[in-house]
Amino acid sequence: MSRRAFDHAIRPSFAVLLLGALAACTGAPVQQRAATAAPETSALAPVETPDGTYPALFAAVQQAGLFDDQKTFADARPLRDPAAIHAGFLATRDAPDFDLRAFVQANFELPPQAMTSKVAVGRTLAAHIDGLWPQLTRTDPAPLPYDSRLWLSHPYVVPGGRFREMYYWDSYFTMLGLIESGRRDSARDMLANFAAMIDGYGHIPNGARTYYLSRSQPPYFSHMVELEARADGDAVYRRYLPQLRREHAWWMRDAQSLAPGEASRRVVRLADGSVLNRYWDDRDTPRPEAWQHDVRTAAGVPDRPAPEVFRELRAGAESGWDYSSRWLGDGRTLGTIRTTAFVPVDLNSLMHHLETTIALACRKDAQPECAREFDERAKQRAAAVAKHLWNADGFYADYDWKRRQVSAQVTAASLTPLFVGIASPQRAKFTAATVRTQLLQPGGLLTTTLRTGQQWDAPNAWAPLQWVAVEGLRRYGEDALATDIANGFLGEVRRVFEQKHKLVEKYDATGQAHGAGGEYPLQDGFGWTNGVVRALLVRYPQARQSAR
Repeated sequence: MSRRAFDHAIRPSFAVLLLGALAACTGAPVQQRAATAAPETSALAPVETPDGTYPALFAAVQQAGLFDDQKTFADARPLRDPAAIHAGFLATRDAPDFDLRAFVQANFELPPQAMTSKVAVGRTLAAHIDGLWPQLTRTDPAPLPYDSRLWLSHPYVVPGGRFREMYYWDSYFTMLGLIESGRRDSARDMLANFAAMIDGYGHIPNGARTYYLSRSQPPYFSHMVELEARADGDAVYRRYLPQLRREHAWWMRDAQSLAPGEASRRVVRLADGSVLNRYWDDRDTPRPEAWQHDVRTAAGVPDRPAPEVFRELRAGAESGWDYSSRWLGDGRTLGTIRTTAFVPVDLNSLMHHLETTIALACRKDAQPECAREFDERAKQRAAAVAKHLWNADGFYADYDWKRRQVSAQVTAASLTPLFVGIASPQRAKFTAATVRTQLLQPGGLLTTTLRTGQQWDAPNAWAPLQWVAVEGLRRYGEDALATDIANGFLGEVRRVFEQKHKLVEKYDATGQAHGAGGEYPLQDGFGWTNGVVRALLVRYPQARQSAR
């Protein structure tokens, strides 16, 4: 790349990145009490992120598009002191013969290519999944210097494809399948890794990379503990009580100091005094793994401060629904994203489960005051969900706390209150009827009713949402709809498996195409699909067929 081409390609967008970085340092507020402090860290791993350690070089590589996937350079490991590498870059980048690609190749170890699963033709679907677990299992032999990967002491299962590390909410659904495949030890190892992350960082990050430490994902740790307790009894609750409480404290940080109508970090105090949670990220710069995507999105809305857009994109990534019309101001355009303005129905349902699990663990550990405290917290949250997150048209929905109105959008998240058991029987029945008429398709449950091109919208069907729906509906006696969803989704998985001989990250619920949309191509692997399908085949044995 010539010096002139390099300057033209890099400098405008790097100015945007620098603006975002400066805003992160000053803690630009969303409300008058917005958070400014850095996330909790520990000595378990370095906290430097690639974009923060060598910012000019990182921006140059990402803007130049040296790699098809922006995550590649975020996952690349410096071969020597990153400060020295960055100094070398700054000293030589203006030379007429400077070659950016050659510089990166000389100074970084690039991550492995995206994994493609190996298939034994003729296997049943269940047998194929059982054979995938070893392919997806990783063991970290020792921490490597300057690596963005967070070292884990126990083996773990990755989703597959471009996702080379362990992810938070993916792993719960992966664990469901591991257990049904007779690999409970693997599920137990992953739970131990997550507990160690809470001990080390104060929370479970989005994934096991330094650049994910500023955010989490939908909090399924209490569900993981529950899975293990079903096998090993009450001692599991006592063992993980400290981590359960610490995760809760992280999500609820700043709650006590909020006045009605204020928000800080991941907590919102509504006008009536109810305290609920939202998604957030402690940084407001472009995501390293999607740097160019975020810079372009912010550049497309010049009337919004770039750090504000970056924060909202990052909060959307914490939701796991990255991205969806759920978070878009106009319901269509990514640049209008306003994730932090919503109190999500799924997040608050999961927080209720965390609180009831803590109360249960406190009882098992003979701590009656703790049990009473968290029983009361759970009771108050359930009441707030019932009051604010119910749409009178007959479904649970997100609450826009800034506009003080419940969303009119039906999504697969509407079933999460059923999944955790806080829906009233009548509201569960109404929700089931709404879901049947608006979300049910031949290939399972739609994510939303809108087609926006975002991957967490129609026509896509995602394995974790099918599981939440099926289990929630079964819990309230809506077995017919649960069966329709399960059989439809399993049928779509089979259709794709017969065509492509693999399981993938997401599917088309209409059965007319393959899952698509988002920032990257359809991924092969795939951890949570494997887990949910394996568990559904046990729930619905009549659906077991040879898939060839």
